[in-house]
Amino acid sequence: MQLRENDVKEVDELRNELEDLKSLVNTLLTIIMEEADGVQSGAAPSLTDHPRRGYCM
Repeated sequence: MQLRENDVKEVDELRNELEDLKSLVNTLLTIIMEEADGVQSGAAPSLTDHPRRGYCM
Protein backbone atom coordinates (compact mmCIF):
# COMPACT_ATOMS: atom_id res chain seq x y z
CA MET A 1 0.00 0.00 0.00
CA GLN A 2 1.40 3.32 -1.03
CA LEU A 3 0.65 6.48 0.95
CA ARG A 4 0.09 9.73 -0.79
CA GLU A 5 1.87 12.87 0.37
CA ASN A 6 -1.42 14.32 1.62
CA ASP A 7 -2.04 11.23 3.74
CA VAL A 8 1.37 11.53 5.35
CA LYS A 9 0.80 15.23 6.11
CA GLU A 10 -2.62 14.47 7.58
CA VAL A 11 -1.21 11.75 9.83
CA ASP A 12 1.55 14.10 10.99
CA GLU A 13 -1.00 16.83 11.74
CA LEU A 14 -3.16 14.39 13.71
CA ARG A 15 -0.12 13.17 15.62
CA ASN A 16 0.82 16.75 16.54
CA GLU A 17 -2.75 17.49 17.61
CA LEU A 18 -2.77 14.35 19.75
CA GLU A 19 0.44 15.41 21.49
CA ASP A 20 -1.04 18.87 22.17
CA LEU A 21 -4.18 17.32 23.63
CA LYS A 22 -2.15 14.97 25.83
CA SER A 23 -0.21 17.93 27.17
CA LEU A 24 -3.43 19.83 27.87
CA VAL A 25 -4.99 16.87 29.68
CA ASN A 26 -1.87 16.39 31.81
CA THR A 27 -1.88 20.09 32.71
CA LEU A 28 -5.54 20.02 33.66
CA LEU A 29 -5.13 16.86 35.74
CA THR A 30 -2.18 18.42 37.54
CA ILE A 31 -4.24 21.50 38.39
CA ILE A 32 -7.18 19.39 39.57
CA MET A 33 -5.00 17.15 41.74
CA GLU A 34 -3.02 20.00 43.31
CA GLU A 35 -5.98 21.85 44.71
CA ALA A 36 -9.04 19.64 44.32
CA ASP A 37 -10.54 20.53 47.67
CA GLY A 38 -9.22 24.06 48.19
CA VAL A 39 -7.36 23.04 51.35
CA GLN A 40 -3.99 24.23 50.10
CA SER A 41 -5.26 27.77 49.52
CA GLY A 42 -7.48 27.79 52.59
CA ALA A 43 -10.55 28.48 50.45
CA ALA A 44 -12.46 25.40 51.57
CA PRO A 45 -14.49 25.63 54.77
CA SER A 46 -13.48 23.20 57.47
CA LEU A 47 -15.90 20.42 58.32
CA THR A 48 -16.22 19.90 62.05
CA ASP A 49 -16.91 16.50 63.57
CA HIS A 50 -15.93 14.74 60.34
CA PRO A 51 -12.83 12.80 59.36
CA ARG A 52 -10.21 14.98 57.67
CA ARG A 53 -9.99 12.68 54.63
CA GLY A 54 -12.51 11.63 52.06
CA TYR A 55 -14.37 14.89 51.66
CA CYS A 56 -14.17 17.15 48.64
CA MET A 57 -15.95 20.45 48.17
